Formats: sequence, structure tokens, C-alpha cells
Amino acid sequence: MAIVVRLDVMLALRKARSRELAQFVGITESNLSLLKSGRVRGVRFETLGRICEFLGCQPGDLLAYVPDDEAADGGGEE
Repeated sequence: MAIVVRLDVMLALRKARSRELAQFVGITESNLSLLKSGRVRGVRFETLGRICEFLGCQPGDLLAYVPDDEAADGGGEE
């Protein structure tokens, strides 16, 4: 997948717990876990906005683009 979710990194940087974030956003911990692992097909802008509000960050802090060919070879150049 070309989009990498960095939510776990931001939670660690902010020393926040997933449970607190899920309650603030209004989603279940299970759905938050799916989002953290990148196993979702999409996320509502409203949900993304609430996550950013809670963590004090920008959407770009949570999502990163990694081209498929870089992800497959470990991201290094030959």
C-alpha cells in the first residue's frame, strides 16, 4: 500500500492513549486499531479532523506516501 498510517507514532510522541483518542473522536477502540494498522479503505474527514484536534497535529503528520516500489525493496537505492 502506498499510504502509510503513522497514528501510532503520533500517539507515542504525544504520550496519549488509544482509548482516550477513541473516546474523544467517538469511534470504537477496534476501529481505531484498524486505522492504526492501515487496514481501512478510507477515513471520514470529520474523523481525521477530530484525531488532529486531539493530537494537535496536521493530517500530513498522520499519513505518509511511500511508492509501492520503495516499500517492496525496503526504501533504499541500488
